[in-house]
Amino acid sequence: MPHFTRRRFVKTSALAAATVGPMFWVKNASAQWIGTPEKDAKLRVLRWSRFVQGDIDQYMANAKTSTEKFGIEVRVDNEGWEDVRPKAAVAANTGAGPDIILSTNDDANLYPEKLVDVSDVCTYLGDKYGGFYPVCDPYLRPDGKTWIGVPLGVAGVCMVYRESHVKAAGFDKFPRDTDNFLKLCKALKEKNTPAGFALGNATGDGNTWCNWLVWSFGGKLVDNVGTVVINSPETVRALEYARELYPTFVPGTLSWLDPSNNKAFLDGQLSLTNNGISIYYAAKNSKDPKVFEIAADINHANMPVGPVGRPTEFQLFFNQMIFKHTKYPHAAKEFLRFMMEAEQMDPWVQAAIGYVTPALRYYEKNPIWTVDPKHTPYRDSMKNMLPSGYSGKMGYASAGALADFIIVNMVAEAASGARPPQEAAERAQKRAERYYKT
Repeated sequence: MPHFTRRRFVKTSALAAATVGPMFWVKNASAQWIGTPEKDAKLRVLRWSRFVQGDIDQYMANAKTSTEKFGIEVRVDNEGWEDVRPKAAVAANTGAGPDIILSTNDDANLYPEKLVDVSDVCTYLGDKYGGFYPVCDPYLRPDGKTWIGVPLGVAGVCMVYRESHVKAAGFDKFPRDTDNFLKLCKALKEKNTPAGFALGNATGDGNTWCNWLVWSFGGKLVDNVGTVVINSPETVRALEYARELYPTFVPGTLSWLDPSNNKAFLDGQLSLTNNGISIYYAAKNSKDPKVFEIAADINHANMPVGPVGRPTEFQLFFNQMIFKHTKYPHAAKEFLRFMMEAEQMDPWVQAAIGYVTPALRYYEKNPIWTVDPKHTPYRDSMKNMLPSGYSGKMGYASAGALADFIIVNMVAEAASGARPPQEAAERAQKRAERYYKT
């Protein structure tokens, strides 16, 4: 495989974008934005830290461009996912701190009254770029009218696997259903090339695969009217499946956080996990020859379909919130609008090789998704996902339950044998009811 540096990749991606650029479509090219930032505005932005270096490099470059264009001084702080959430909560409760926070999942629903109405920004962006995916509404337009944040996108999560190891285990193609997925994991274990999935309080990896698993068997946290129904026969069947799956895992997954499976995969400790495209990105850009060689053997697949017979993916949703305590709400809106425009967004998506699947439909035509077939499964992440707290309405309860890792803890307890599946479901039911009764 030829040496393929990030600089060369971005250069070729940009060339591809220029080649197919005329094919991009805009729903309403005449959409106009009229925004006047406050004089001498200064903004502090807090966002989650990178898993892909190209993401932060291009984001910072775009932020610098916004300063040069509008004269708005922008300070960007990067923190781990688990550090952003409590800092966002503190900002909401104290009325002080960052002006803008890029956070995860449905955190905005924990303090909607503390957030600036950004309906004007979202209307403009939606009209110009083909609209937001419908799944954005429950996250950031919970009343169906007012946008409490600007959807950024999702860190699409797929199955990440070593092609040669899957073939050695007797599978020519990655399984598309949960029955054969379990068979694959057992075969990989027998070949001493095991799988591994986070069962610690991992915001991205733990939540995504555990919710997918429960939903794929027909389980759900709450029903359409908000009644907690996690203790169900469907959930118990999912947990019984998890108990059969867990022995195929590499040791230590009960304490894994989001960086853990990345490290284990690149260290050669496992052959299959769920993750964003960051593992592939790290391998392609590694200066370690052994890690670089792994890149050629990495591939991706969408999450298998369970007994319900349809995709039940859960993705790590990214929101962009402006807090009411900001002194510069117009400048903050202008910054988010600017960062979501094609001139900034397209290079950012390319630099991160699709680590974030944008929330606007326009960007599904970005050439990043087809320049390398291994990127393609991430393109439809927002189309295939179900929202947090499925199938109830989002709000304080759904956000709190997700932040408390109720589903992840339930799956971990049943999978590891700490509790029988029925008891794990009963405990999850009681924990969830504490949130949905408030």
